Amino acid sequence: MQDLTQGSVFRHLLKLAAPIAIGMMFQTLYVLVDLYFVARLGDAAIAGVSTAGNLQFIIMALTQVLGVGTMALIAQAVGRKDQADANLVFNQSLLISLACILITFVVGYATAGPYTRALGADAATSAAGTTYLYWFLPGMALQFALVAMGSALRGTGIAKPGMIVQVLTVLLNALLAPILIAGWLTGHPLGVAGAGLASSISIAVGVVMMILYFGRLEKYVRYDAAQLRLHFATWKRILRIGLPPGGEFAVLFVFLGVIYLVIRPFGAEAQAGFGVGSRVMQAIFLPAMAVAFAVAPLAGQNVGGGRLERVRETFRHAALLGSGIMLLLTLFCHWQPELLLRVFTSDPPVIAVGADYLRIISWNFVAQGIIFSCSGMFQALGNTLPPLYSSTTRLLTFALPAFWMSTRAGFELRHVWYLSVATVTLQMLLSLWLLRRELRRREAAAPAPAAA
Repeated sequence: MQDLTQGSVFRHLLKLAAPIAIGMMFQTLYVLVDLYFVARLGDAAIAGVSTAGNLQFIIMALTQVLGVGTMALIAQAVGRKDQADANLVFNQSLLISLACILITFVVGYATAGPYTRALGADAATSAAGTTYLYWFLPGMALQFALVAMGSALRGTGIAKPGMIVQVLTVLLNALLAPILIAGWLTGHPLGVAGAGLASSISIAVGVVMMILYFGRLEKYVRYDAAQLRLHFATWKRILRIGLPPGGEFAVLFVFLGVIYLVIRPFGAEAQAGFGVGSRVMQAIFLPAMAVAFAVAPLAGQNVGGGRLERVRETFRHAALLGSGIMLLLTLFCHWQPELLLRVFTSDPPVIAVGADYLRIISWNFVAQGIIFSCSGMFQALGNTLPPLYSSTTRLLTFALPAFWMSTRAGFELRHVWYLSVATVTLQMLLSLWLLRRELRRREAAAPAPAAA
């Protein structure tokens, strides 16, 4: 356990953010490695995997419910020096993860086909997406266990073990991808099925490694069979904090679905270009997301310890650091976005769509970094409804105009990208206002310091 209520806030932020960034970078490589080899199978395979991969946002939404609730409660318990409550939350999060694994298998296999047929530009794209999902679903399900254990460690101020596991599993995925997708060494290529299988095997290995770590090395939060019985009060606490962030990812899933529907008439090349561009953008967002992920346990422990001045200081450092990083990445995307895309495809129309997307969408990188930091602060404060409000507002201000524009003469893809930039800016302003209001409310409710 690392006490984050003492010492330099900025050093704590960097110490947490660095391993989180490394782990998230390697986590994103799961998708990028698969995409690299899948791109060799043609536009239909790229579009199919990209479309199917968006179902991952539903899994991410559900894992956010579990992860954010677990992390926030454990961080606040650590700040209060309440180890018993931290252990109870950890073991109940494991119980929730087991239930979610079973539900993912049942619902995933029942809905994979209809989902890809609804969004695919043609039959070949839908078939590729369905095949990929069938083999990737075990990996999706096992992510609940990984998130439960990783979030518990983040809540205690420890990020390195999760980073190490992510790095090792991605390296394994990179090793398996060419063997299973392209048939290296075996001479039996599995195509998009191999992409899903490689990721599922790698995630399963990661779960085993985390189980071994908790069983042998972790001391502050540990497995306790007596606490694995259903405890509704703790489930309610986890869900109260976790459901709104899960709703944010569900909103993002709907948002991406709207984009795929709106650009569907432009064909598989447009969907493939957006798919590759959006995956590259996710990798670009990693530094700002790492800072936001570090904000939550750092500010959370100080919320639990009643150190509200350090909570404000955490946000100031995070906003400046995240904005600076994202500004540099914005400049790079305006300079040579094609360099990032050519790693995954050599198809000129696909590159043209992806490059245009990155150039325009990069105008919202700084705003998105601030939004991430605001979300991390609300997680630390234990009130995660405001970010859901701002995300839902963005969806409404984007979806309705997007569908309207798609019916107008002269409609172009770039109109969708410019609309996205405008709505992200509005979301940032709303998030800042909501955070300012929440912090003032907390400070007004805090007990006055005793007189000397």
